[in-house]
Amino acid sequence: MIRSLILLAFVGFLAGCVGKPSLEDASLSSEALNLDEFFDGRVVASGQFQDVFGTVRRRFDVEINGTWDGQVLTLVEDFVYEDKSTERRVWTLQKTGPDSWRGTAPGVIGDALGEEKGDTFNWRYLIDLPVPEGTLRVRFDDWMWKLSDTRVLNRAYMTKYGVDIGEVIIIFEKR
Repeated sequence: MIRSLILLAFVGFLAGCVGKPSLEDASLSSEALNLDEFFDGRVVASGQFQDVFGTVRRRFDVEINGTWDGQVLTLVEDFVYEDKSTERRVWTLQKTGPDSWRGTAPGVIGDALGEEKGDTFNWRYLIDLPVPEGTLRVRFDDWMWKLSDTRVLNRAYMTKYGVDIGEVIIIFEKR
């Protein structure tokens, strides 16, 4: 029993040592990711959640219909999971400065706060996620990188009680 606890603590320590992006990282492109431009209109995406050990636990497709009125970006996200279950999440994002955003959605605790820098966007939030067993409260450290005018890569790191539990990887394609 003690050996198992030591092994679990060691694996948790190693998982916490994984490097994460920073807005101070050098940009790999001269393009700017402007959320209000990219997500205004129809965007489709595919993604998956994998646990901290790298095991893929869930896959999904999502269709996003976005509207930008000059102040507020509304994103209506319709998810379809591999088990054919569905979920709708509606984000309301407000631009709070030249490069900063504040967002809300059902399940989000408080506000999601984000910042754009060059081809990169990062935002962080606490959310009650619906899962097959009920609800799971997790913290997201969510990163997006503009790959082209029609494609954005998203990698979101998830933690619970400060411990890495997995990540979500999504490719967004503007239609």
